Amino acid sequence: MLETKNVYKIFEDREVLHDISCHFEPGKTNLIIGQSGSGKTVLMKCLIGLYEVDKGGILYDNRDFSKMSKSERKIIRQEMGVMFQGGALFDSMTVEENVKFPLIMLSDLSNSEKIKRVNFCLDRVQLGNAHSLYPSQLSGGMKKRVAIARAIALNPKYLFCDEPNSGLDPKTSLVIDQLISEITHEYNITTIVNTHDMNSVMAIGETISFIYEGKLWWKGSNTNVLESDNEELQDFIRATRFASQCKE
Repeated sequence: MLETKNVYKIFEDREVLHDISCHFEPGKTNLIIGQSGSGKTVLMKCLIGLYEVDKGGILYDNRDFSKMSKSERKIIRQEMGVMFQGGALFDSMTVEENVKFPLIMLSDLSNSEKIKRVNFCLDRVQLGNAHSLYPSQLSGGMKKRVAIARAIALNPKYLFCDEPNSGLDPKTSLVIDQLISEITHEYNITTIVNTHDMNSVMAIGETISFIYEGKLWWKGSNTNVLESDNEELQDFIRATRFASQCKE
């Protein structure tokens, strides 16, 4: 299980995260939601080690990631898959090379084993014929699927997805949500999705952590999020739905 205990994060004199304690359940899609500037992106970056916490702990199966040495963290990173916002593919690399990259960096597999794993991951996201293409030749949805393939290349226990539907139309967003959900349940991954998309919340939000002004303000699931009497949460839902309607 992945959990945070009393996490604080401060930039200069601004407290961005305040006493965040929550857990993310294995084999489920765990969503972090909140308006821009709420702290949800900072929280995810703390979870994967891009930011250091100022107080508190981040525990991977009771192993405190925040107190580990560089070599100890490498072991945990081998258990992580990360899908960055926008996909963050390497433009100079082919699809195959992008998916192979984490295997080169963090695994001891032979080259033939790496290629076999790349083939499996690309087949799983239905891009088995895209090996030799470059990111510039891909649609937005294809880029996101390649990013998912790369994120699962190491067969992770933990999958982090930062705004996976950003820049996508509603139909493609639904495909990406479904793919993330399927992979989570097929491989019993602890998946954490950072999003402001209420369609994603309702489609795949098995656990939801609502961050408001740097605090864990509400926690529940998509079965009770709409009925919550939390005023700030309902304001967020109304605002995101209005923004979505305006885009349409």
